[in-house]
Amino acid sequence: MTATEMLLDAVDLARAAAEEEAGVESVGAHVGVHGEDEYSVTHLFEAEHAGYRGWSWAVTVAYAGEGSPVSISEVVLLPGQDALVAPEWVPWSERVRAGDLGVGDLMPPRENDPRLVEAYVQSDDPAIEEVALEIGLGRTRVLSREGRLEAADRWETSDFGPRSEMARSAPAHCGTCGFYTRVAGAFGAAFGVCANEIAPADGHVVHVEYGCGAHSQVEVDISPMVPVADLVYDDAQLDVLEDSE
Repeated sequence: MTATEMLLDAVDLARAAAEEEAGVESVGAHVGVHGEDEYSVTHLFEAEHAGYRGWSWAVTVAYAGEGSPVSISEVVLLPGQDALVAPEWVPWSERVRAGDLGVGDLMPPRENDPRLVEAYVQSDDPAIEEVALEIGLGRTRVLSREGRLEAADRWETSDFGPRSEMARSAPAHCGTCGFYTRVAGAFGAAFGVCANEIAPADGHVVHVEYGCGAHSQVEVDISPMVPVADLVYDDAQLDVLEDSE
């Protein structure tokens, strides 16, 4: 018998190893085998552990050469394509998402955050630099070019961007609306703040090509649905004219 045949035939040996590792949990049917190299293969058995649907016991058996028996190399549980697995681990510093911060919560920026730059290297935003020079002061950190581009991309693809459902059905864009207040600095070319309390975007940053039904130039046709004639006849009153002849 060749080494490959001996390894493929070692199903009972592999099952025994899986059952020993599983303890009180039962081991299911033999569901497959795949070769690792010339002298080892892995046998797969259904895992019937509660909570491990779609997982398999993977038992690797090896052959050391002529005169040596087939031996157990490794026994592990492996997830299959339909297995329930834990989500990919995310460092705690990256788990906070928009809207997660509550009253009293503190969230410092990441170390060496690329969205921020030290003020002494300037912000690359003329409006910010103009104010800083005028009053002789400056903030410790300001938005970097990368930080502004990230924010602009996020706002453009938000619910108040030009491709939102509301914008696509709006009669006109925010850029022509009297309630649109353009923001200062580099963002002003494409973004502003809505100041219409009726609008869904009131108080939010909106793209210049966003729009809604509360545009300042919206006019509603209030003419009656049923046309009214200029001349009206009163059928309740009849004038009878007698023949004089």
